[in-house]
Amino acid sequence: MTPLLWSGAAGSWLFVAVFLLDGLTRPGYHPVRHPVSALALGPRGWVQTANFVLCGLLVAAGAVALPGAIGSTVLALGVGALGLGLVASGAFRMDPMRGYPTGTPDTTPEEYSARHQTHDWAGMVVFLLLPGVPFIAVFGLDDPAWRVGSGIVAAVSAVAAGAFGHLWERDAPRTGLVQRAAIAVSLVWLGCLFAWATT
Repeated sequence: MTPLLWSGAAGSWLFVAVFLLDGLTRPGYHPVRHPVSALALGPRGWVQTANFVLCGLLVAAGAVALPGAIGSTVLALGVGALGLGLVASGAFRMDPMRGYPTGTPDTTPEEYSARHQTHDWAGMVVFLLLPGVPFIAVFGLDDPAWRVGSGIVAAVSAVAAGAFGHLWERDAPRTGLVQRAAIAVSLVWLGCLFAWATT
């Protein structure tokens, strides 16, 4: 089961690395303002689409090995659902808006496509589980240090995810930055959890 656990770690860390690097090098894209999902749009959109799908599958695969490694089926189910939420986020892209891709009106559409609405549902699952999975770990792990660390990650991610939702509705200038914090904190923690489970 160790290869599955390492695949989960790789998927967690790779997802963060790719969206950070792609966001910093994408013409017309502003990572401080625009959400990660907008990277799936435009000529290089396939990079983030592949990132969603591939990394989501790796995380879901890693979840299969978690019950035997750490003894918590509930935590494994949460991790698996998070991975599948990432896959769905890649399968259903958001609509162009707020100036990206380049040439798109710098406004929010009054109506969304069915594809975008499905993306929003997948995103809701992801952003509930980003703090939810480490919260489950507080009660599902035996190691005291991991329980405390997981509680801190859950709290930070919950605050950042909640702030992101508020900022998104206002199209605030730092929406993308806060969203990245919510994602990165939880997925870096998750990658470390997978790695720890191999020991």
